[in-house]
Amino acid sequence: MICRICMLTLLMQFAAAGSGCAATPEAKDENTAPARVYMTRDISPEGLKAVYEALGRKASGKKIAVKLSTGEPGGNNYLKPALIGDLVRSIHGTIVECNTAYGGGRASTADHLRAAADHGFTAIAPVDIMDAEGEVRLPVEGGRHLAYDIVGSHFPDYDFVVVLSHFKGHAMGGFGGAIKNISIGIASSAGKAWIHSAGKTTDVKQVWGDLPAQDDFLESMAEAAKAIADHCGDRILYISVMNNLSVDCDCDAHPEPPRMGDIGILASLDPVALDQACVDLVYASPDEGKVHLIERMESRHGIHTLEHAEELGIGSRQYELVDLDQK
Repeated sequence: MICRICMLTLLMQFAAAGSGCAATPEAKDENTAPARVYMTRDISPEGLKAVYEALGRKASGKKIAVKLSTGEPGGNNYLKPALIGDLVRSIHGTIVECNTAYGGGRASTADHLRAAADHGFTAIAPVDIMDAEGEVRLPVEGGRHLAYDIVGSHFPDYDFVVVLSHFKGHAMGGFGGAIKNISIGIASSAGKAWIHSAGKTTDVKQVWGDLPAQDDFLESMAEAAKAIADHCGDRILYISVMNNLSVDCDCDAHPEPPRMGDIGILASLDPVALDQACVDLVYASPDEGKVHLIERMESRHGIHTLEHAEELGIGSRQYELVDLDQK
């Protein structure tokens, strides 16, 4: 509890670099440095570039994937091309997605590409719907529910992945950030059903009528993320933009309007630390509208995704917040 209060106080003050105190019941090795999470309040192309450069890990290789949500037609909270375009072009990235499992305007490759074009993404980079030609399995080490993750068949073709997430609420997961983006986001349509069913079915028509216990679903998201993190090794980095903080995901065609103000852009080499920092910043915000997003996260037990991700060894909920605006 003391550790948790310590971090929330630091976040409320937006302090410069300091020891992170994200809550966790287990004692940590004192010799293990906490993950660094870099932050700026400058939600602009320049701010995005600043957090990317702070990570010190250059996106390299012949094929660089930029994993983001192209946004369900009808919604308007997704990351805009005007914000991300300079970074995506500078790394010669390809925007990658997989088709949805719930119908809507991105359930087929043709419709998904049309949505990406309508939202301006094809104007800044090539767009690859990675399960357009099938899917492949990646092993999950240590999972309770999943022995493997099912991803778009194009995914292994990429040399490096930039995970560009819009942090916000989510109707099923409580919140969506880096872990959700690399689990459900990189999963094929059938793979999404596999995660949502906690490893019971790949049938996108069957899954919604027989959902598992909530924690089983949350743990399955973490387990799918484990497969991606293990596959990529050090060929991946994570950036999350905390703007348009609706309680609903960008996969919602009619999301609730944001009830709280924007916070900033965060980045880390550790997706668990990054998501934990985003969650903590919501709690620490002086904005009274945060109660809506907090209710969404708590009512879905969203933090359990990060608890299980830490148990799996994807990353740590301990982190050091580095405020780039103070430098």
